[in-house]
Amino acid sequence: MSNELEAAAGGSVGAFLRRLPRAHVPAIGTPCANCATPLQGPWCHACGQSAEDFHRSIFRLAAEVIEGLFHFDGRLWRTLPDLMLRPGRLTRAYLEGHRAPQIPPLRLFLVVLLAIFLVGGLTSGRGRPDHAGAKPAAADAKPPAPPGSRSLIVMTPEEREKMRGELGKIDVELGGQKPNAAATNWLRTRLSKTLDDPERFLLIMEAWSERFAFLMLPFSTLMLSILFVFQRRFFLFDHTIFSLHSLSAVGVVLIAAMALSPLIGDDGFILLFPMPAHLFMHMRGVYRTSVAGTLLRMFLLFVGSLIAAVLLILGLVAVGLNGMGE
Repeated sequence: MSNELEAAAGGSVGAFLRRLPRAHVPAIGTPCANCATPLQGPWCHACGQSAEDFHRSIFRLAAEVIEGLFHFDGRLWRTLPDLMLRPGRLTRAYLEGHRAPQIPPLRLFLVVLLAIFLVGGLTSGRGRPDHAGAKPAAADAKPPAPPGSRSLIVMTPEEREKMRGELGKIDVELGGQKPNAAATNWLRTRLSKTLDDPERFLLIMEAWSERFAFLMLPFSTLMLSILFVFQRRFFLFDHTIFSLHSLSAVGVVLIAAMALSPLIGDDGFILLFPMPAHLFMHMRGVYRTSVAGTLLRMFLLFVGSLIAAVLLILGLVAVGLNGMGE
């Protein structure tokens, strides 16, 4: 997984859980430990440093961490129900300035994205074969690796040799009528190395998958900007917040589906079926479009998202193949 997104999501989790215990906030007027300005609250208004006193036992600190995990400033329990059941109201409330009661959309998206890969890693681990010829229990449990890619791991030696023999038939043409020798050699070499070490190929793709998944945000924002280009009352910021909430909702459902996969297998992904209705409610609630206008934009958004997903998967495969040459 990418260190950049892990760091961003980790910072978001820290802010997600932050709540200063009253017992450890200095009294009003106490000099700030950093700049000596008299404090007027839990944060110094001059330098911005937290006034919290961390001199307490490890047991007390652990208890406060556990308390923070279940408290979330109360925003988690207000944000998630609205995100899943009343998405239009959640997004409109944020756009209208009612932001304090809910989790910031970007922070929510980053944490959900990180959770998808953490849960996916835990549930897809059971798909790794213990011996040759074993078939994974859930080959596609961890997105966004291309469907069927994990079948490379469980191929028999005979199947590998057969595929290796087919590599000689591959030719790459780049704008001309004759095969490009350099491009053909590049592809054949990396496909051969992939057949020899499929696990490394999958690990390279998984290492890049978070970055590619994050690209769905600008894709979604761009498509919404095009779909509502004649709606001058909406701006890029509005489309970004809508996309963050919409993608976060899909991510929450994916997490639930993957968490259930050890119990019910791929049947857990049936939870994704109501998401078109969720998108319909979300879009109508935020943009106040007609039923026909909403359905038309949903169809165009689906087509655009499908194209974007295919391009991202192809890009992810290309990055994986390129990494096999290192």
